[in-house]
Amino acid sequence: MIEVLVTIAIVVIGLLGLLNLQTRLQVSEMESYQRTQALMLLDDMAHRIMTNRFNAASYTTDPTDGVGVDTTNCGSTTAVALDVRDKAEWCEALKGAAEETGTTKVGAMVGGRGCVELIGTGGVQEYLVTVAWQGLTPVAQPPAGIKCGLNKYNLPAGSECATKADFCRRYVSTIVRIADLTDL
Repeated sequence: MIEVLVTIAIVVIGLLGLLNLQTRLQVSEMESYQRTQALMLLDDMAHRIMTNRFNAASYTTDPTDGVGVDTTNCGSTTAVALDVRDKAEWCEALKGAAEETGTTKVGAMVGGRGCVELIGTGGVQEYLVTVAWQGLTPVAQPPAGIKCGLNKYNLPAGSECATKADFCRRYVSTIVRIADLTDL
């Protein structure tokens, strides 16, 4: 009889371990999916800036708030001016416009936001393009130089993300360099 109870206890502990593993795998899969979406959106804006290099300065956004999740009006996606249309389309993509469930946009990261910041001037203009989003669990704070979404991802109240300021903010960034070709 004791052997049966010990066997049941071992099986229960093993099943609880598998349940914990499955939960962690789902969180990892979601984090991976969000990072993939962010990388695609980052690459999209970097290429839009490089394509419209003479108007690159018009792509800049607020370095902390950017565009996306908190933007109520992204602008016209049918605008004639390429830079206006590009920013509006990027804003909508950050909100998840690529996929909808009913009227809810669900095709992007949780709380996706994008920022474009001018960081270098002179002969070569440098733009820091960053995409930030809400991670599911606290990991580490982004470096101080990454302002996009700063203190915007400390929710929900009472969660681990709320108790560790900015530890749930995820980001990807790249630098786009626009050379001055007028003297060539």
